Amino acid sequence: MGMADECCCMQLIDGNGEFNVDGLENFVRTTKLNHCGLSYAVVAIMGPQSSGKSTLMNHLFHTNFREMDAFRGRSQTTKGIWIAKCVGIEPFTIAMDLEGSDSRERGEDDTTFEKQSALFALAIADIVLINMWCHDIGREQAANKPLLKTVFQVMMRLFSPRKTTLLFVIRDKTKTPLEYLEPILREDIQKIWDAVPKPQTLKNTPLSEFFNVEVTALSSYEEKEGQFKEQVAELRQRFFHSISPGGLAGDRQGVVPASGFSFSAQQIWRVIKENKDLDLPAHKVMVATVRCEEIANDKLRRLSADEGWLALEEAVQEGPVSGFGKRLSSVLDTYLSEYDMEAVYFDEGVRNAKRKQLESKALDFVYPTYSTLLGHLRSKAFESFKIQLEQSLKKGEGFAASVRTCTQSCMLEFDRGCADAAIRQAKWDASKVREKLRRDIDTEASSVRSVKLSAIIADHEKNLTEALSGPVESLFEVGDEDTWASIRRLLKRETEAAVLKFSTAIAGFEMDQAAVDTMVQNLRSYARNVVVKKAREEAGKVLIRMKDRFSTVFNHDNDSLPRVWTGKEDIRTITKDARAASLRLLSVMAAIRLDEKPDKVESLLFSSLMDGTAAASLPRDRSIGDSVDPLASSMWEEVSPQDKLITPVQCKSLWRQFKAETEYTVTQAISAQEAHKKNNNWMPPPWAILAMAVLGFNEFILLLKNPLYLMILFVAYLLLRALWVQMDIAAEFRHGALPGILSISSKFLPTIMNLIRRLAEEAQGQRPPEASRPQQSLASQSFRYQTPPPAGSSSIPESSVSSNISSSESEFESSGLNLIRRRSTNIPEAESS
Repeated sequence: MGMADECCCMQLIDGNGEFNVDGLENFVRTTKLNHCGLSYAVVAIMGPQSSGKSTLMNHLFHTNFREMDAFRGRSQTTKGIWIAKCVGIEPFTIAMDLEGSDSRERGEDDTTFEKQSALFALAIADIVLINMWCHDIGREQAANKPLLKTVFQVMMRLFSPRKTTLLFVIRDKTKTPLEYLEPILREDIQKIWDAVPKPQTLKNTPLSEFFNVEVTALSSYEEKEGQFKEQVAELRQRFFHSISPGGLAGDRQGVVPASGFSFSAQQIWRVIKENKDLDLPAHKVMVATVRCEEIANDKLRRLSADEGWLALEEAVQEGPVSGFGKRLSSVLDTYLSEYDMEAVYFDEGVRNAKRKQLESKALDFVYPTYSTLLGHLRSKAFESFKIQLEQSLKKGEGFAASVRTCTQSCMLEFDRGCADAAIRQAKWDASKVREKLRRDIDTEASSVRSVKLSAIIADHEKNLTEALSGPVESLFEVGDEDTWASIRRLLKRETEAAVLKFSTAIAGFEMDQAAVDTMVQNLRSYARNVVVKKAREEAGKVLIRMKDRFSTVFNHDNDSLPRVWTGKEDIRTITKDARAASLRLLSVMAAIRLDEKPDKVESLLFSSLMDGTAAASLPRDRSIGDSVDPLASSMWEEVSPQDKLITPVQCKSLWRQFKAETEYTVTQAISAQEAHKKNNNWMPPPWAILAMAVLGFNEFILLLKNPLYLMILFVAYLLLRALWVQMDIAAEFRHGALPGILSISSKFLPTIMNLIRRLAEEAQGQRPPEASRPQQSLASQSFRYQTPPPAGSSSIPESSVSSNISSSESEFESSGLNLIRRRSTNIPEAESS
């Protein structure tokens, strides 16, 4: 690389005062100035036009500033401000060549740019070289005096300026020794300083507080070039390590880090162009603010595009990520450390403030992912709780103990996940998510507990229903005076057993005693309601039950055998007993008696409906003149409304309907008795027997005189008796005379032939194979000739009080009565045969 390329000479500000922003950015990037931190220095040179400033800079720092061509005459060579990198100087040093003062091109009156460039150099440079001719020292009208006045005047515009080194370079040194020239020069400098107008606060301030004044002398470049170069080489050595303690550079407290040099230079020139006072400390803070913010934004941008972060963010979207906190902390540390390295030389307050902002923005950027991770951890812990709780309950462990164990395990799992997700840069609080998890667990536990308790309650209620419904129904079917006592004992026994099992089943839930008592009481109430419901259901079928009870008692004797109406039975007494049994059943079903309270329902029903004495003994209302009916009421005495099943009025109506529907059964029984008497009474009346004895006396005597007639009559009797039995003449005439005669006439001849054949076989000594047939035939004929009464005879209109009684009951009763009638007619016929 050539020297020209290495020094990167470029025009920073042109002759019109325009700042070359792109050129400076390219200079910083090419020379890698932004990597230097605070390890760099700026050296500027000022002096009259054509005083050899560029030549001195090129020899001193190996730059390639444009030099004046002496063969073309003396004219302005450097326009504006140029900068270049000093080649071979450590640390990194920037050479700044300013446009010469007192130029013919700008004229006497145009000193604006001269002052602006001087102020710019004093604000930026650590060392300012002032190039002056040796013959001007001690002269009142020397060419360097206006330049020094300009330097000192613009210094007043710097608010809290830093201490700058002014290195006076005496050119074309004569034989006068430097030790004699230096005091004169310092004296001239002090006079100029004293003459410069100052603010009241700086009126008595010495020059040494603003400048370190150094003086050196160089021989003539044109006349003594070799000696000039040697002296320049010696001077060059003074710029090595110029920023070290004791170095040539002055106070560096206000120096701007190298990465902010470009922005700082732009802002300083902007303030100078606007003709404002330059506040260097504020400028330093401003530069630090801008640069630190730029660095922070760059780090935040790089963080958002970091591959490690993107992979971590994508993994979190799928589910929990192990080591999330460590991985994220590492990513954040990388960019925060980079920020610290790049912003280390900027103002500490600004740097720290911007670091906090960067850290806050970075944390805000990654926090949604952290929240997503917490959501996954919460969901995982919650699902784990549900699975563990289900498994624990399947093993038969207590519900409350299972909930405690599973809750502790899942909360510990969540806490471990939160600890793994925590990052070093922030103390994020996961308590809200933890509280939400705890609420979810409590809600789930409460829901599961409700389901389990409901299942236990439903199971015990089902068992109670099964244990009570069937037995209670059977007890109601019996319907005797001990029915309700038996139901109470059954209810108490089954309820206590269910309560004991229920208490054992819910012991693992560890509920408070009040809740347990409430649930036990609800179970007891349910058992009672089962009985009450069954009672109301059976009360709706009371008419059917009463008719069944009447039929059972009326048609069966005390040994539960079917009753045969032979004519010897007292139908009135039997009917009364059967109705009493039915009425007793009605009294049982009239009210619920689970509380063992005495009542007068049965006595009132019997006295009103059976005895018929109540009406006679009741007081009469004189104003009305009628007796008061005790059943003309909708309530029972000593029975609460909720225990009422059938009202007195309904009982009276049911009894009336019951009597109407059972009247046919009684009538049939009476008819059966009459029929039995007729079938079994073949003897004529006594008067007929007496008449026969008187009128047949002669014939009787004739038979006694001739025994043959008696034998013939006996044989004829046997023959007629056999025909009677064989043809079942009584059964044939039961359907009427004409059908009987026709039937007998059709069977008479075959019967005679059958009898003759059997007699012949018996005479030959052979037992007929059909020996047993007459009896079987007789039985079959007896069964065949039983004819039920017409179906229409059993259909009695019903006006039931209860809504549950249907017309099918009448059909059922009719069929039962037909069967009883068949039995009652069959038995007498069998006996008569």
